[in-house]
Amino acid sequence: MKRQEKTFFVENLTEELKTATCVVLVDYTGLTVAMQQDLKKKLASSSAKLLIVKNTLFKLAGKGAKVPEETLSDTILSGPTAMVISGGDSIAPLAILAKFAKENEILNFKVGIVDGVFQGKETLTKLSNLPSKEVLYGQLVGSVAGPMYGLVSTLQGNLQKLIWILNEKAKGPSEIA
Repeated sequence: MKRQEKTFFVENLTEELKTATCVVLVDYTGLTVAMQQDLKKKLASSSAKLLIVKNTLFKLAGKGAKVPEETLSDTILSGPTAMVISGGDSIAPLAILAKFAKENEILNFKVGIVDGVFQGKETLTKLSNLPSKEVLYGQLVGSVAGPMYGLVSTLQGNLQKLIWILNEKAKGPSEIA
């Protein structure tokens, strides 16, 4: 890249980092071009993208976007580093990365920023095992609606018994026997 292109690239990356809900740095050693394209397709389904950025350019963009200092350390930004960035669901890209890493035995989490908070490798691994927000919302609604459904069923059963008794009473005493 020429100097002007690098400046433009850093400015764009800075803006993306400012608006991102999830930024994950991974070591992509051993990732072939075909695997990279496959991973990009999978990440696109969760509105995330994979970028391979020079460590120095990421450091410049990170400083401009006020990324936590732990992310910009030389120990983290050494060796081949790819960045996964998402503006939507912050957990879905982690789950995709973890599944891809298990299937291909490639990719290692370095660090990440999830919803504005710095996360280490262990925390990213734990977060990647969580279901997506939509699934969690569904589970929450199910756990709230379950007892209500049971209550409605119980009350409905009592009402049906009351209606049956009233119908029998309306038929008269001779027909009840």
